[in-house]
Order: sequence, then C-alpha cells, then structure tokens
Amino acid sequence: MAKSPAHNVIIIYADDLGYGDLGCYGGRKIPTPHVDRLCESGIRFTNAYATSAVCTPSRYSILTGRYPFRNNQAHILPGNAACIIEPGLDTLPKAFQRAGYRTGIVGKWHLGLGDGTGPIDWNRDIGMTPLDMGFDESFIFPATADRVPCVYLDGRRVQNLDPEDPIEVSYEAKCPFEEIPTYRKNPELLQMKSSCGHNMSIVNGIGRIGYMRGGKKALWKDEELAETFLNRALQFVDGCKEQEKPFFLYYALHQPHVPRVPSAAFRGITRLGPRGDVIAELDWCVGQLTEHLEKLGIREDTMIIFSSDNGPVLDDGYQDRAYELNGTHRPAGPLRGGKYSKYDGGTRIPFIVSYPGLKHRGVSQALISQVDLFASFAGMLGVPLAEDAAVDSQDMYAALTGDDPVGRKDLLAEDIGCGKLLRQGSWAYLSPSEGTPFMPDTRIETGVSRDPMLFNMDYDIGQRENVAWDFPEVVEEMEQRIQEIMRRPQNR
Repeated sequence: MAKSPAHNVIIIYADDLGYGDLGCYGGRKIPTPHVDRLCESGIRFTNAYATSAVCTPSRYSILTGRYPFRNNQAHILPGNAACIIEPGLDTLPKAFQRAGYRTGIVGKWHLGLGDGTGPIDWNRDIGMTPLDMGFDESFIFPATADRVPCVYLDGRRVQNLDPEDPIEVSYEAKCPFEEIPTYRKNPELLQMKSSCGHNMSIVNGIGRIGYMRGGKKALWKDEELAETFLNRALQFVDGCKEQEKPFFLYYALHQPHVPRVPSAAFRGITRLGPRGDVIAELDWCVGQLTEHLEKLGIREDTMIIFSSDNGPVLDDGYQDRAYELNGTHRPAGPLRGGKYSKYDGGTRIPFIVSYPGLKHRGVSQALISQVDLFASFAGMLGVPLAEDAAVDSQDMYAALTGDDPVGRKDLLAEDIGCGKLLRQGSWAYLSPSEGTPFMPDTRIETGVSRDPMLFNMDYDIGQRENVAWDFPEVVEEMEQRIQEIMRRPQNR
C-alpha cells in the first residue's frame, strides 16, 4: 500500500559540500538563499550520514541500497573504469520505474561504464550506462571534473563527437600520446596550477588526472558545466510534464568539487574565492530548478531531497587559494575532519527533505543514512523488494517526513581507507584501523588510529574527547555490532 506518495521525487546531490557550508546549517560567509528556502517547506536533518567519506562508494550506496564494503570495487574510480553496479542488481531508479515513473539522471556519474570485458570505446555506443541501471534518460559526465575524458555522455554516446577525431583515454603512469599537451611538458598552457596530482593531460588550461587524445569538439567548458546540467534537468522535467508522467530525477551536481571554475556571472561573487563562488552557483541552480517547478505548477507535487556525497575539502589538488581565502568560514561546521575522514566531518552531511505536503517542518535529529532512500521510496510507492535487493536499506520514510523523530538504531560509514565508523544513539565509535592520522596534501585529520575511539555526540559534537577507555563495554558492543553488520545484511 503506497504511503500517500509525492507525485514526483528529485534528489539533488552535491559533490564535496560540507555540513557547515549552507546558511541553514549555520554558515554565514556564502549566500545560499535557495537551498535555505527548501527548509521553509521541509525538514533539516542534523544526524544524516553518507555511507562513505568519498564519492564513488556513497553514490553506489544511494542507488543500490548497499553499504560500499559489499562491493570490493566501490572505491574512487578512474575515468575509464568498468561499471561497478552488478548486472541485474536492483536499483532505486528501477523501483521508480516499476511504479510507473519516468526516471532521469543529470550530472556526475562516477560509477564506471561498460562491462569490463575490454577498454571502453568512447567513439561508439557504450554499454552498462545509467540506461542499464533503471534510468530512462541519462546526461552525465563519466567520472569527475578533474578526470578525463572531459566529455558529456548523452545516453550511450559522447555528445558532439567528431568521427574524424576519435577519443582515446589512458590512465597509465606514462603518457602514451606524444603529441598532446601535458602538465609538465606545456606549463605555459596552464590557467590553474596543481597543488598535488592533476598533472597529466591539460584540458581547457587545467591539468587533469589521466591522459586523453582527440574529441576536441566534444570537450566540455568548465565554466559552462553548471548551466549545461541545469538546462538538461529542466528539459527532463518539461518532458515528463508534457507526457503527464510522474518522475524521479537524480540531479548530481558537480560543485564544489575541484577544479572549481564558476561561470562569469558567479566569478568573485563571494569573498571565499572559487570554492565559495561555485557554492553560490550551486545554490542558484537549485533556485532555478525550484522556480521552474513552480512555473509548471508541479512544485506542490514534488518532493526534493538535497544532500551531499561526503564532507568538504579545501585544497583537493589545485592552487585556487581555498585555504587562504576561507577566513573564518567552517565548511564542516562544528564537526571534526572532512572529506576522506573517519571523523564526522567526512560522512555527516547536510540533508534536507522539502515537500509542501509535509505535516512536519523544522529540524529533525533522526538518525538516517543515505543508503535508506531505496527502501524508503520503495515503501512510499508500495513497490515490493526482493530478498537480495537493497540489503542494507531500511524504510525510513516516516523519519524523512518527520513522523519518526528517532530514525535508525545505528548506521555504518567508512573513510577513504574503508575504516569503519558506527553511529549508535549518542555514541560515535571509530574502529581501529591502519593509516596516517593526517593527510598533509589536504590538511585533513583522517580519524585513523590503531586505538579505538569513542565519542558522546550529545556533549562532544567536535569529537575532541576520546572516552573509549572509560566505556570499554560500549566499545566491545559496538565493535561486535560492526562485525555483525559486515557478516550479513541487515534486516529491513
């Protein structure tokens, strides 16, 4: 039985946006009026988590309802990786399709393409794209803005590709294409310098990860990415309106991931440099989308989920003065750590549910995970799930709509090295793992330690006082719970 569903559902998924980057979460240095306005007709969650402190694993979870550790390929992928969503696996968009919705994805993908039996041929139809994962329409870039190939994929084909200028992509350590401009060979072409990595192909004056030859007419322009994706999102909405079809849209923004290149209209709009500018641009995109829904007369029938794939980072490989210009702004708000980290700054993210039909509005402290969106919307739609579908996803629709103020009993998340964090009630437990406690390139504390760490989040949201030695029984119970979750899927 469907739970009085919203007619349409949109997930707006930011990239590397922190808990403290938005006005509605306490940020005061970057104007975000349009995202803030979502809270006026919705709920702002303070205990919402991504499943990982980096992008690919979080995106895998949101679409499959599975924790990343259940797929050993769910790590940050190169731009020529094979698709890591297993053939035949049920997905969130497939659930919407079964309910009669039209489904679309616009923006960042970063879950791989093709079946892995051979290299991706970027000059022909590509298999294992979002069209094979339950999306009726797909307009994406393959990986991230700092990785080649720097092209749009419209359905199965690279957009604007000239057959006389075929694309070749390589992630080998040494460049196999002698004639292309590269970071070290052609520094005079650079408009933005690297602080770490990003020193292979030069595309649009920016060093990238990986090497790319050909496809000159197909290359995106970085300053046009935001508006290009926005326009395709609006086109998708228009098409569904014309067909009188309910829709599910996964609008995966590329901001504020590096390289940060705002359009001319947003360049210098904040005092925080390119990172602040692209967040303001992101906010404008959200405003344009919501205003378009209102213009079409369907905002009242549309639930919007706004969130981010992981926590924030300032210097993530380019010299854009993010640290120097950041001032007193705190991208992670009161949280410790950031992107890559096991501390809450890595996985505790902004999460807003906005729907004019909600009975409850305001702030919710319910504990929820992005992995729960699959089972929650399946429950909303009255769509049954197979036993092996969305195995870690729990139906939290009552929490999403404010009827349940508690949410989950516990949830699991992980850092870049797959070290585990368990959140359970007031406790946050960081399981011991190997690695460095500090990432010098990004200047982020990782939360990695050979010792267990336990924090009471009611009193220590900044995770400054490790009380593991004071509560050994809690540490033991939470470590056992992590092992239990990893041994077998959770019960929905």
